[in-house]
Amino acid sequence: MDRAASLRLLRHALATLAYRATKVLRGFPVEAVCTRASPRTRTPLELLAHLCDLMRWAEGMACGELRWEVTPLPAWDDGVERFHASLAALDAALAAAPASCRPAEQIFQGPIADALTHVGQLALLRGMVGSPVRPESYARAEIRTGQVGRDQPPPRYEFDGDASAPGPRDAPNPPAPGS
Repeated sequence: MDRAASLRLLRHALATLAYRATKVLRGFPVEAVCTRASPRTRTPLELLAHLCDLMRWAEGMACGELRWEVTPLPAWDDGVERFHASLAALDAALAAAPASCRPAEQIFQGPIADALTHVGQLALLRGMVGSPVRPESYARAEIRTGQVGRDQPPPRYEFDGDASAPGPRDAPNPPAPGS
């Protein structure tokens, strides 16, 4: 895969991260953002701060730098805004793709893959506090390269139940009108 194709795929992965993260962050129970599942786990607020740090690290890599810095978050809503601003800054850096840009594969295997893991952790923690994220067929989602803001398209194919559970499942909801 050539550099341009790798960067296109990385930008689509970033849009996928934005879509999935937005679904988890939207409506996250504010009373649970400082809940610690065990003494050695991060709280949702700490995970969100880490997501912001990961996106800043990735933006640096897109500009040819290898820098890491930790910035704590004072509040959940500020963190959600900062996360989406950092996604936008990273997407812009990848679109510009200076010659000094680290390889797309390196940016994916480090900060992007780590961020996907942490979005999953947030989804799990959200379910543990009684506010689960509704399952969705993400392959059918309307995810577009460059669409990394807080305003994401509505889910196209959510369903009830667990698609991985053996036995009968609840039938998926039909696609949204116009999809």
